[in-house]
Amino acid sequence: MELYQIYHPLTATPFERDISYIEEPPCDALKPYIRCFWGSPAPYLRRAGEPLPGKLVVPDTCMDLIFTVNFTQNTVGCFFCGIDDRTFHSQGRAVRTELVSTFAVRFYAWSAALFAEDSMRGMQNARVDGAAQFGRLVRGIGERLFDVTSWDGRVALAQSCLWRCFYEKRVNCTINDVMAAMLPGRGTLSVAELSRSVHISTRQIERAFSEYIGISPKRLSSLVRYQYLWQEMLLTPRFDVQDAVLRYGYADQAHLLREFRRFHGMLPGEAYRYAMARRSHEECKRI
Repeated sequence: MELYQIYHPLTATPFERDISYIEEPPCDALKPYIRCFWGSPAPYLRRAGEPLPGKLVVPDTCMDLIFTVNFTQNTVGCFFCGIDDRTFHSQGRAVRTELVSTFAVRFYAWSAALFAEDSMRGMQNARVDGAAQFGRLVRGIGERLFDVTSWDGRVALAQSCLWRCFYEKRVNCTINDVMAAMLPGRGTLSVAELSRSVHISTRQIERAFSEYIGISPKRLSSLVRYQYLWQEMLLTPRFDVQDAVLRYGYADQAHLLREFRRFHGMLPGEAYRYAMARRSHEECKRI
């Protein structure tokens, strides 16, 4: 079974949809590598003084290549967000009235390096120039975003460019084998247990994770466990915290709550209410 079929990382507001943010899964062939495409479905007017869409950003174990298109200033910017292990709020106010749009590619932790031209070393909690890491991909997508303004057109453009920029030689068997053990274990296995499971030394695992993901396997395991816990809290009708303590290997309920708050910035009940309050109208009808 493919990794993406057993692991579905979520943001703090997975049901939110508005003029500045929608999500769409990739084609079947790209699903092992791309979590989703996201951005504004069409260019929209951002008025001077208006608060920018504030987002609670939690560690979703993904990496994002984000294009910002300003039709008023005739500019395209691109930055890359490496894997995060912290939570924060993105916020601000528009300086001037402008016609803008956003388009982004969200990679899984294990797949971003397959499209990059440089190592992921040092990319933990980093926000850098996208062209520095993904020069060919940024040129292929960014140079067309003024002409291709429809959402479907941008998704098709990105998928075409991603295939042309896929570096098969960067596929790393150590990363694949460890992730294939870490995800079914829901992040509960220690690095030593992962090492024994895949018959690869801990030193080799640490080296591969630093180069291809930019974070230690121990830290990623903690984030994976948090993500599985968040998914269960949000999507399970009768979530039982005591059962989760045992299932996810926490010492006790206090340990679970403390770890969740460290990664999410709020306690589970608050996180659930925050996510549900930001459902789009369509999602409210479906749930």
